[in-house]
Amino acid sequence: MKILFIHGLASSGAYRMASTLRILFKESEVIAPDVPIEPDEALALLQGICRDEQPDLIVGHSLGGYWAQKLRGFRKILINPELHVSRFLRQRIGTMEYLSPRRDGALSFEITEEICDGYEALEQTEFDGLTPEEIALTTGVFADRDELVDCREEFEGIYPGRAHIFPGGHFPNFNQIKQHIFPIIGQTIKE
Repeated sequence: MKILFIHGLASSGAYRMASTLRILFKESEVIAPDVPIEPDEALALLQGICRDEQPDLIVGHSLGGYWAQKLRGFRKILINPELHVSRFLRQRIGTMEYLSPRRDGALSFEITEEICDGYEALEQTEFDGLTPEEIALTTGVFADRDELVDCREEFEGIYPGRAHIFPGGHFPNFNQIKQHIFPIIGQTIKE
């Protein structure tokens, strides 16, 4: 099985959730790119990976969940997805440090009004083209104590019956992923 992991804001393909997926899915290939902050570049990169690699499953965390749900036609798990990226980023204009190492060695990145505007433009069509088949391909997994993002209610309205809750916060640790999220992924793969 081939899994595409999409990290969240201020992270990278080296984020610990990618490593956890590699441990839990030993027989699978986990593709975990460093996603650019610029929305057009990020979307082009991820669409290219999907076209070239044809992943069996996409797992997106936080901002990665936003990107995952935009990649139509693939089975996907959105973990604590941020569905309103522009609003979230507008509260963080300025320089931010990366929380995990990037392949290019970058230590920080800049959130600008232009980047926020780019996300806002993409959000205008965020849920366009959702067919019953696409809804059935999408599963949301939400922490019951998420300290950063709370889009569960909105997700449940758009993807009825497709949400699961696990005990934890925005950044699930290895044990939370193994005990609560891994079984949901396994169940989703079998659907």
